[in-house]
Amino acid sequence: MRVVTWNLWWRFGPWERRRKAILAVLRDLRPDVVGLQEVWACGGENLAEWLADELGLYWTWAASEAPEWWQRRLGDSTVDLGNAVLSRWPVVDRAVVRLPKPDGEDDGRLALYTRLDAPTHPVPFFTTHLTSLTHASAVRCEQVRVLAGFVADHRGGTAFPPVITGDFNAWPDSDEIRLFGGYKTAPAIPGQVFLDAWEYAAPGTPAATWAAANPYIKPGNPDVRLDYIHVGPPGPDALGHVRSVHRAGDGPVDGVWPSDHAAVVADLAPVPVPRP
Repeated sequence: MRVVTWNLWWRFGPWERRRKAILAVLRDLRPDVVGLQEVWACGGENLAEWLADELGLYWTWAASEAPEWWQRRLGDSTVDLGNAVLSRWPVVDRAVVRLPKPDGEDDGRLALYTRLDAPTHPVPFFTTHLTSLTHASAVRCEQVRVLAGFVADHRGGTAFPPVITGDFNAWPDSDEIRLFGGYKTAPAIPGQVFLDAWEYAAPGTPAATWAAANPYIKPGNPDVRLDYIHVGPPGPDALGHVRSVHRAGDGPVDGVWPSDHAAVVADLAPVPVPRP
């Protein structure tokens, strides 16, 4: 099962050319399920819907209830923002949770849950986007506590481990990532842990999803991995375990970079792998 997470940089920059580049990358990857952040909707058109139609996938999205912070940055109050899921399989359940906001202004962060009717086991799949303020680690810790509880409430009824994707806006060794994972410090929910899929990457694999080589990144920013695919411990006979992981969308397509973030791609075992 191929899983992708990708922040699509909303409607910034050359967005009309960028969305064609985004489509080209996803078409090449042939994902089974995609978690998307910074998805735009405007004038009856939705980027996630357009991608799903082009790729032959199901889709759902959750609009931010507080898009004003974003709209001021763009200079256009008519464009909405949200998270979305594209899936090869029907979405049979969904829910949304608002995340805690920084002091001063609500930046409209949320998490979206979907249950996917995959052929062998239902898949509990989540995507989220945490606050981006560099100094706001404490806020992100509050957000991942809410996110962990949200996952705990919706992960049951299947042997397939929960899959949580998103732009966490946090370094891999940060308090918020360690707290959410729950295996390098006490977990946010007692007994609940999630594995960072990137720990299964081949040594030396380029990891930064926010990198200076991208022309949309302002000079002076360090290369860092901000985007994650987290997976619960494998189910029976290694169901859902991470087989491989790599970066995608990390270069220009027909002369334009698709987004200011690279995507993360993980291949998970879709069926149990019996022991010999």
